[in-house]
Amino acid sequence: MHFTFVTLFPQIIEGYFSDSILARAVEEEKITLAYYNPRDYTTNKHLKVDEPMIGGGAGMLMTPQPLDDTLKAIKTEAPEAHIVFLTPVAKPFRQIDAKRLAKKRHIVLVSGRYEGIDERVIEMHADELFSVGDFILTGGELPSMMLCDAISRNVEGVLGNSDSLTTESFEASLLEAPSFSKPKLYQNIPVVSEFLKGNHSKIADLKKRMALFKTKYFRPDIYAKAKAKQ
Repeated sequence: MHFTFVTLFPQIIEGYFSDSILARAVEEEKITLAYYNPRDYTTNKHLKVDEPMIGGGAGMLMTPQPLDDTLKAIKTEAPEAHIVFLTPVAKPFRQIDAKRLAKKRHIVLVSGRYEGIDERVIEMHADELFSVGDFILTGGELPSMMLCDAISRNVEGVLGNSDSLTTESFEASLLEAPSFSKPKLYQNIPVVSEFLKGNHSKIADLKKRMALFKTKYFRPDIYAKAKAKQ
């Protein structure tokens, strides 16, 4: 799986892949990374990539030419590339999207800056648009990293134990049940006693009920969908 990050600030993203699971995935070439900076493609002699918004509005907007030429260059080299823009004005990114996109060969993640991206570039190049939540960030780099992380986990060989994917939140249409580790007693708070008895069937049933209660409390929207399927 190949990821291309389109960003004015590649240094923000690069460090994220220097440790832990994703660093190993890069080292073993389970995933590969590339970075394109629209500033390298601007025809403006001052290397500007932003302009005031036409029609008024606070702040500056990423102007179309540098980003358009960047994406044209990527598509020339990789016509199969799947281009994703990160923007709050889009559908929410879900686990089902991460699993689906993990089957792609090449994903391009476009990070906006300033007050956003000229809509014409999005209309010309976007295969998909995603939001990571109902809030505003300074730029699209964090959402790009989030998508890359979520998608990479579903790429074969990235996780040391692929079985862990099946127990994660959202995989069973519920939030994940609470988990515990040693010691059995910490700050006078014990592990749930049933977890210590070794009866895996009862533990599985208990985890399912705990997941149901947790989902009902924190995500009633998901709980309602789960109940409707029963």
